[in-house]
Amino acid sequence: MDGILAPFQYDFMQRAFVVALFVGALCSMMGTYVVLRKLSFIGDGLAHASFAGIAIAYLRGANFYAGAAVATIVTALGIGFVHRRGRVSLDTSIGVLFTGAFALGVFLMSRSPRATVDLQSFLFGSILGVSQYDVAMVVGLGLAVALAVGALWRPLLYTSFDPVVAQAAGIRAGFVDYALLVVIAVTIIVSLQAVGIVLVAALLVTPAAAAAQLTKRFVPMMLLSCAFGVFSTVGGLYASYELHASSGATIVLLATFLFFCALGVSAMRRPLRAP
Repeated sequence: MDGILAPFQYDFMQRAFVVALFVGALCSMMGTYVVLRKLSFIGDGLAHASFAGIAIAYLRGANFYAGAAVATIVTALGIGFVHRRGRVSLDTSIGVLFTGAFALGVFLMSRSPRATVDLQSFLFGSILGVSQYDVAMVVGLGLAVALAVGALWRPLLYTSFDPVVAQAAGIRAGFVDYALLVVIAVTIIVSLQAVGIVLVAALLVTPAAAAAQLTKRFVPMMLLSCAFGVFSTVGGLYASYELHASSGATIVLLATFLFFCALGVSAMRRPLRAP
């Protein structure tokens, strides 16, 4: 028992486990909408777009995560605008805007003679280095996202399954789409400290994709996704402590393992459903 509880004797591990719990649940909850709407590319796109905000904040001496939040939300709204008003496919809109934003960040950093900041924590996460401020930010933004999803539950559900019928029923599908993009952007900002730009897309997609292998009903899918996400983040953090490995990478590898387990269970159940 002492060995199991050993990580919790350190304050930084206690903070890391709180962040892992919230990030796992939050990303997996939003991942359900991402998977249903076939938006798997958007997590990676918005995460990379945040780099422009990080670069600007660094050069201006501002808070990195405030800069990342502004850049990510602006990019998310831009994607929605280009897709809906410019009649450009969603994946093309994501590809154009996220690469442009990421390139802007690289350009600004390359032009600065004092750009000596270590960006590894932003690329791959540094969950073990979270402060009390980071914990408060994650918890606060996580609760805000949960409240937003609760308030938009019915419109989000209807537009995720059949946007045409939802529009006919009086739901403002355009507003719902923009709201979802902003909420996903905030979710990504919450997750940057934990798993970083490179790996955040995995937490948005993999737990929900695993849940989708086991059920097609929305509420059970979201609950399963959250369970997989929390198990991946908390279990991956604990495993990284024991194995002395990268926490972000271990979290994503555990989520990937769960996906293939769910895929195997789905494959074994499929013949039983055949007539």
